[in-house]
Formats: sequence, C-alpha cells, structure tokens
Amino acid sequence: MTEILEKVYDPQRIEAKWYRFWEERGFFHAKADGVKPGYCIVIPPPNITDVLHMGHALNNTLQDILIRFKRMDGFDALWMPGTDHAGIATQNVVERQLAAEGADRHALGREAFVRRVWEWKAASGGHIITQLKRLGCSCDWSRERFTLDEGLSRAVREVFVRLYEEGLIYKGDYIINWCPRCQTALADLEVEHEPTDGFLYHIKYPLAQGEGSVTVATTRPETLLGDTAVAVNPFDPRYKKFHGATLSLPVLKRPIPVITDAYVALEFGTGALKITPAHDFNDFEVARRHDLPAVKVIDEAGLMTAAAGKYQGMDRFACRAQILKDLKADGLLVKMEPYTVPVGHCYRCKTVVEPLISKQWFVAVKTLAAAAIAAVEDGRTRLIPANWDKSYYDWMTNIRDWCISRQIWWGHRIPAWTCSKCGLTTVSREDPAACPHCEGRDLVQETDVLDTWFSSALWPFSTLGWPTETPELKLFYPTSVLVTAFDILFFWVARMMMMGIHFMGEVPFREVYIHALVRDPEGQKMSKSKGNVIDPLDLMDKYGTDAFRFSLAAFAAMGRDVRLSEERIAGYRNFANKVWNACRFTFMNLEGFDPASPAGGAGADAYKKPRSAVEAWIMSRLQQVIRETRNSLDSYAFDQAANVLYQFIWHEFCDWYLELIKPQLYDKEDAATRRLCQEVLLKVLSAILRLLHPFTPFITEEIWQKLPGAQGSIMVAPYPQPDPQFDHPEAEAELNLVMATITAIRNIRGEMNVPPGTQVEVFLHSPEAASIEALNRHRQSIQILGRVQNLHCNSPSGPPAAAAKAVVDQVDIFMPLAGVIDFAEEAKRLDRELEKLGKEVSQAQRKMSNEDFLAKAPAEVVAKEQAKLQAQTEKLNKLKTHRERIKELMEG
Repeated sequence: MTEILEKVYDPQRIEAKWYRFWEERGFFHAKADGVKPGYCIVIPPPNITDVLHMGHALNNTLQDILIRFKRMDGFDALWMPGTDHAGIATQNVVERQLAAEGADRHALGREAFVRRVWEWKAASGGHIITQLKRLGCSCDWSRERFTLDEGLSRAVREVFVRLYEEGLIYKGDYIINWCPRCQTALADLEVEHEPTDGFLYHIKYPLAQGEGSVTVATTRPETLLGDTAVAVNPFDPRYKKFHGATLSLPVLKRPIPVITDAYVALEFGTGALKITPAHDFNDFEVARRHDLPAVKVIDEAGLMTAAAGKYQGMDRFACRAQILKDLKADGLLVKMEPYTVPVGHCYRCKTVVEPLISKQWFVAVKTLAAAAIAAVEDGRTRLIPANWDKSYYDWMTNIRDWCISRQIWWGHRIPAWTCSKCGLTTVSREDPAACPHCEGRDLVQETDVLDTWFSSALWPFSTLGWPTETPELKLFYPTSVLVTAFDILFFWVARMMMMGIHFMGEVPFREVYIHALVRDPEGQKMSKSKGNVIDPLDLMDKYGTDAFRFSLAAFAAMGRDVRLSEERIAGYRNFANKVWNACRFTFMNLEGFDPASPAGGAGADAYKKPRSAVEAWIMSRLQQVIRETRNSLDSYAFDQAANVLYQFIWHEFCDWYLELIKPQLYDKEDAATRRLCQEVLLKVLSAILRLLHPFTPFITEEIWQKLPGAQGSIMVAPYPQPDPQFDHPEAEAELNLVMATITAIRNIRGEMNVPPGTQVEVFLHSPEAASIEALNRHRQSIQILGRVQNLHCNSPSGPPAAAAKAVVDQVDIFMPLAGVIDFAEEAKRLDRELEKLGKEVSQAQRKMSNEDFLAKAPAEVVAKEQAKLQAQTEKLNKLKTHRERIKELMEG
C-alpha cells in the first residue's frame, strides 16, 4: 500500500533527520578512485570567527546546487570544505577576551597566547560549520581542512621556501599600510577607503634665500614635518623659476629642494606637491626616483616621533590641530577648502591606517601576475560574467609587490631564522638546529606571521594534499569552478591564480562564477548600523531551509544583486507546500498501484508511447524542462533554472496536468486506463523530485522515500536526462489550445461576475476544422474545468445572442449570459465600483503631482505610490471595458 504523506509539510521535523541520514551513509564522500569523472569545488573557507550571514547563505547554496546536480549526474563530486584561521580577526577576538579578564597577550607570552587561541577555536571556532550543515551543504566533511592544520602548514612552508629560493620572496624597507590599533602591516586590499569630509590646506613654503614662496595643497598638514622636497611638473610654466630652488620647511625651518617630476598633476591643488616619502605611497616612489631621504615623523602607535621636533609624543590628529594653529600664527596657512578625502581604514578594527616605511617580507608578483593574466586571456580560466575580465586585468597589470608579513602571533610563523653570530638569515623547510653559514647555534626565528591570504592562496591544491602527489590532486585539480563574491576577486581569486599556475603548472579552476550581493528589499546593502540585517538562521527556522534556498536561487540573476524580503521567501514556502500537496494527492490516488508489475504487461510500453494527448503533452513538456534546467545549471543561470521548475511544477503539473487526469484517476471501472495514467504520473513526479533536489534537498528526500518504486536516496538517484522520443510538439500545441480555451471561459465567468457554482453554456466556432476536432476530443476536460453544462462546437445555429465573447487563436468563444446574470444589477454594481475606484485614482494622481511630496518623500515610498496608482489605473480600465460589454449585452 502506498504510504500517505502527512497533511501538512513540517520542515523542522524532517531536516535534521535527513541531513543525519546523508552523513551517516557517506553520500557526501567523494571516492577519488578514478572510476567516475571528477568534479570539484573548493569552498571559500569562512573564518573561524564567522557566523552565517546572507553572503555565506547565497554563496554556499549555489555551490551546493552545483555539487548535488553533478553528483546525481554521474560525477565523483567533491565539495572540499574547511575554515580559515583568520589571523588578525581571531587574534582580536581572543585579545578582547583577555582584556575583559584584565590581561593582555604580552603578559601571557607568545606560546601561551597561541595555546589560548587554539582553545578558543576548539570551543567556538566550529559554529560556522554547524550552520553550513543547517543550510544543507553536502560537503565532504571527512576531508575538512583548516589553514593551520598540519598538512596545510607543510604546504605553506614549502611554498615560502621555494619562492624565497627563486628570489621571489625578499625582505626590505618599503612603505606599507600600518594599523596602529592591530599593530600590524596590512595588504592594500585590507584597507577600506571611505569618503570623508575634510579640507585641502594651502600652505606657503618660503624660499630659503630671498623673497618668495611656493604654496602647496595637502589634506594632511601634520605630515609636512616629514617633507624632504616639493615637486612640480617640469612643464608647468608657473614654477619654471623655482626649478632647483631651496625652500624652508615651515615650522622646522629645514631646507628642502624643489624637484621636477612628471607625476605631479598640473590641475590638482596648486600644482606644487609636498613630498613625504615616509608617509605616502606615491611620494615614496617619487623619492626613490630622486634619491630623497625618508623622514619618519609618525610611529607605529600613531604618535609623533623625535623627528617631529616640538610635536614629539603627540597623537597624529592632535598634532594636526596644533600645527594648523602654528602655521596660521606664522602667516603660512593661506586657506582651507572643504574637500572629500578617501581615508583608509583597517578592514578589521576600522582604525585610520597610517602609511609607514617598515622592514617587511614581500612577494615579487609581477612575473606571477603576468602568467595569471595570460591564463584568463587564453581562456584556461573563464570569469563569469565576463564583464569582470577588465577589472581583473586592470588590477593585475598595476599590481604592487605583496606585503606578506604581519606583526601578530596567530598564524603561520615565517620560517626564517637570523644567526646572532654571523647575522645572516636562513629560510628552511625544517627548523634549523645550527646556522648553515657559520655553525652558530644561537638562531632567532622571525617573529612575524604570514598574511592570512598567503595560506588561502594555496587552498585549491594544498587541500588536495600537495606537496604530496595524492589521488585527489590527480583527479580533482584543476578544480571545476570557484563560486565567490566579487569582493574577494583580488584578495583571494587573483592570488590563487598566481600560486596555482606557479606551483602546479596549471590554473586552479576552469571557471570562476562571481555572484552579486544580497541586499534588502529596497536594494540597500545590509548592515547592523542600518538595522536591515536579515538573519538566515531565523528565516530557515520560520520558513524552512528549502524555501530559503529556493528563494536565493530564484533571485540569483547573473550580475544583478539579490533583493531579498520575507514576503518572497514566504512565497516560495507556498511553492514547497504546493509540491507537498501535489505529491500527497498523487500518493492518495496510487491505491493498488505496483510499479514493479505493469498491468497486462502494457505499463512499460505505455510509458514509451503515451496513449493520450494529455500524457504526450506532459511528457513532451517535461523533456523541455529537463533541457532548460540542465542548460541553466551548466551556465550558472540559477535563477532561470529555478523559475523554469517553478513555472512547470506550479502551473503546468499542478494547475493543469493533475486536474486534466482526475477523471482517469477517479475511474475505478476502467482499471487499465487508470493504471497507465498512474504510471505516467509517477514517472513525471519522479523526474520533478530529482530536478528539484539540488535546490530543495530536504522535502524531496522526504517525498522520495515514500515514492513507489524509488530506491536508495534521491541524492544518488540519476539526474533526469531529456529523451527526444517524447518530444511531441503536436500534443503541446493541442493542449495549449485546450488550456487557453478553458482559461478564456474562466475569464469570462470572472469578468462577468458569473457565480462560481453556476453551470453555463458555451459555443465554440472556428473555420479551422482541426481546432474544433481537438477541442471536441477534450470536451470532458473543458466542461469540468470550465464548469460548462452544454458545449457546442461549430453549432449550425451560429453565435448566440446576448453572449460574452473571447477569441483564442482562430476559435471564437461565446457564453450566453441572459438568465445567468442580471444585466441591470451588474451594471449598477459596476457603476458603484467605478465611482469608488475613480475617486481613489484621482486622489492618487493628485498625490503624484504634488512636487512637495515627490521632493521630500523617500524614494521607496514614491515608487510604492507610483506602483499603487498604476495598479488602480489598470483595474479602472478593466472595469470600464467590462461596463461597456455589459452595456452591449443589454442593448443586444
């Protein structure tokens, strides 16, 4: 006996059960034995400090859809999971804990502090993994990696040593981004620039000898204390007479030269540029070209140094205020212009970053970047959508050497040792016991750790076992696709490209799908400060994980941000309920059906050759849906795949097919026809569940387990393939005509306010005999679904009087209404509704014509009012048309 589904679908009851079922039976595990073709995605590793947010939810839902699709499609599919140690972020978390206890890491000591961080990770670092499982992610958890685990640490050290041996890693003085709060260097990408209201200060630099001065414009007057030149463009006629002159540095009176450099923009400020090599990236490069000294006037704590003279020990911003007072007193502050300054902030703690010259470790990336550019240019790796190519090329072409050292304790400690005896540095794969240069045994290891992104850059091959040649590396590298947000295209993707090509001789992934952001319903970026953050866990609890996942996929249009709202997710919960109820109806009508025992041996043949136009139509449409879904998933058009399935399942399968076959399902007398109808229904439903599974894994598994004839888990059932033998355009055309005719009859009933229970009479007229014949074949369906008592096809008496009319293709549809509705009463009802709606439209039009309202109301309010007016106007026009039809019927 067919098992009946419960009346109401309850996601909370089944989701944990089926996830546990999949894990326990090893369905997430990739065998890596070479029997099946490999398909691999490496997860963008979330930080161990992370909790699931909308960005994670979208990114991992899309990955899971792909991996479940490919797993069902016959691939040995590996979704490699793991987490990132997140150096600065994790250290900050533990430092805050220590501060709350009245301690700090320096009092604790390095080894004890690192142990404390490992303890924190053991206790709290796995939350994000639990949440990914809640989302339904089918990662191979048996292979879960961590960027500080033993294997990845070995890979990191191997890469560092090789790059050092190749001369691509070096240590040198260079200007870097420094965070005074985190006390570490930051890569360019770790600095967030925010437009900030400030000033452009015009300051006079007097000539050291004689009369005259040069006025410069700067946004940071406190850094003038570190100026070592003023630069002008050699072609600027305003400053020809100053070429080679010497100026007196304001306040400190130090002599500095006027130099010429084409870098100086004639149109910016005054055209004269103060050069502060120690505190500005561009000035640093100018200074190197002109062999200028660098004077450091701001230290690592953001305080003024001894080189700042009387300002020594002041905070940099307090110094700015004081130096402006002094410049004004000396008559050297010409003016202050309001100016928007792009101020750099630390991406972790939001402190204003200070450019400083410091001894750091760097990767020389120009040659690495050239190979990564070529890989995209020649198509070995495709960025999708392709409009990201230009950004990728621009950034990679202008890339600067990568600062990889960080002055923190949590992370991969740089494998470099300095000998106290000879002063030479040793970089080694193993911790050296003695100096290889002089045999000295007093070796001091570098205290800095590597940038977190250094280990992440190795992720596609280190997680697969490199530097050991493993079966996983052989089968799964290059990986198939990387799914990522655009905000880490340069942080991570570009660096993986460089490292993968250099160490593996091949790109790390064949395709990179770059998805957009999840925003609020008004298109605003979600942030705590705006109060518009939506917690994905709350939504999964409220609407079910399947509805949440399907919502994300349905709105993940390529290149367009996802505007997410609870209303939309509620809509897809209704879709999940629709699927559930359709399956429940199906199971209730499979009484006596045994899929293993076709009636009279005809069951299998019936599936190969549908016996009716309805069966031929649904099977033909199914093939097209299979094609469209597969093509959409293969091209990362997740929204198209979701919407194709939604339209087919809700509107064609549920609204039409199930209604059209009810007479056959309910006919207990004609057992053979009923048996064949049940078989086709089951085949279609089986395909629907498998098509849906990558999007909605939990509900489909629950139903699959009760589906007659289904075996094992739906996770490993074959993904549907289109079968051309079931393509039947003639049946599709015939059913399209039938459905359009029924829809037209229903529309007439609705527009003319015909009571739902009233049976009507309908006349169909057409010069096309084939159309009338087709409609005649479906007479029963038209009468049942259109609530038609008498159906006349090409009646010799011609069109009836006082009848409402509709046209479908070349078929005229007439519904006599005399005696069915009271024309006079209907006219009065319509007049009342027209008057009421007319007033509402007039009021709305006045509001939309009010300039004050349009100017002061928020944009989303104006848009909502505009949409409301449009809907009211459309309704008003329909009512007017209907009123005219009633008038014609009364007069006819």
